[in-house]
Amino acid sequence: MTETTHTHPAAPPSGDGATTRSPEYRLARNVLRGLRQDLIHDAFAYRPLPRRETNGRLARLLPGRLREHAGWAPHALIVALALLAFSVSGGSFGVILGLFAGIPILMTLVRPVGAFWLSMGTTVVSTLFGNTWGDWPWLPGSIVCHLTVLTVVALRTRPRTAAWMWALTALYGGLAETLFGPIGPYYHSTNTAPMLVYSALILLCVAVWHIRRSAEEEVTAQQTVTAHERSRRTLLEERTTIARELHDVVAHHMSVVAIQAEAAPYRVENPPPELERAFATIRENAVAALTELRRVLGVVRAEDYEAPDAPQPTLADLDALLANVRDTGLDVEKVVTGAVRELPQGVELSAYRIVQEALSNSLRHAPGASARVEIGYVLGGLGLRVVNGPAPSPNLVKPSPGAGHGVTGMRERVSMLNGEMTAGPTDDGGYEVAVFLPVASVNENEGDA
Repeated sequence: MTETTHTHPAAPPSGDGATTRSPEYRLARNVLRGLRQDLIHDAFAYRPLPRRETNGRLARLLPGRLREHAGWAPHALIVALALLAFSVSGGSFGVILGLFAGIPILMTLVRPVGAFWLSMGTTVVSTLFGNTWGDWPWLPGSIVCHLTVLTVVALRTRPRTAAWMWALTALYGGLAETLFGPIGPYYHSTNTAPMLVYSALILLCVAVWHIRRSAEEEVTAQQTVTAHERSRRTLLEERTTIARELHDVVAHHMSVVAIQAEAAPYRVENPPPELERAFATIRENAVAALTELRRVLGVVRAEDYEAPDAPQPTLADLDALLANVRDTGLDVEKVVTGAVRELPQGVELSAYRIVQEALSNSLRHAPGASARVEIGYVLGGLGLRVVNGPAPSPNLVKPSPGAGHGVTGMRERVSMLNGEMTAGPTDDGGYEVAVFLPVASVNENEGDA
């Protein structure tokens, strides 16, 4: 015996959000939302017409004095059209009708959407109280006024707004002709159809202008992106060429140094232990330099290069660096003050590199001198001070001149961390490098979060 299960369709959930709206309803809602956004929301907001730029092709043809005022040409044209609308308004209420026709045009300079509504209102008032002559329902002044307002507002907004204005204009014309019809003994025809044709042609031209300008802006933006990508590609090619040259020159010589340092003790019969340690140190430094060189060249060659996962040196590795420097003959002392704590990786690496470069400068410029490295863990940051004394005289090892890139590199690292650095000779003939690297405290980080 089998059991049959009957499945009933689920009843539609109740509630306001469960009602399925028809496509017609959604279309009407979207239409009303667009009308509200374009012509109702902030309709009378203050939006002054900006001064036109005078770097166009036509403006460059004008003389200097005239070109300065060319930026106000649109404003002057709008004022001229307002005067035209004022002048064509006739009848016994000619001045009032002229003001009704001219004020909306002038209002497009500061409140464009509000000027459209004002033009619609003054058109109705002018039709009802103007003299009974001409066609219905657009008086001559109203025609000039409304066409000008439609054009200026469409130029200052977007094509969808122009479509809404034309639709409302057509709605007014249709209602005026259908509900009221030509009134008065001198009205002989209606002029809504010509008004709609003229306004549609004008707004169509404005829409085409908007589309063309958008296309030009898009093409300009695309050309800018293409030029940027081309410059980046050229820069990457140049960096690759430089990296290749550096690798061919520097890596070759460093490899030769490493090989010769390894083979040198075997060429001397019974070399002293100090000499063997010196050559071993030279080889280790050459191999380390080659490793660092390949890593840096990898960054230079490829923009998307991913650095290896090998840990970067920190202040905890400073003892090994000092021991290496001591093997080269530099008497260096380290002094640490304050509570030793873990610092951000960028600060640790920069501090290590700054000490490394400062000691390298001491070896290069003051061979045989003594040096002192002071590290201070203070509130709000890390203080570094590397100072060396003058080279002994006479000195068998002559100083090696440099290009000054070491101090520049240290300043760049300090500037990148918003720190401070001073470097210069001391009174006794030595050299001093003092650095402060700011470090945000835990309380500050929690407050920012």
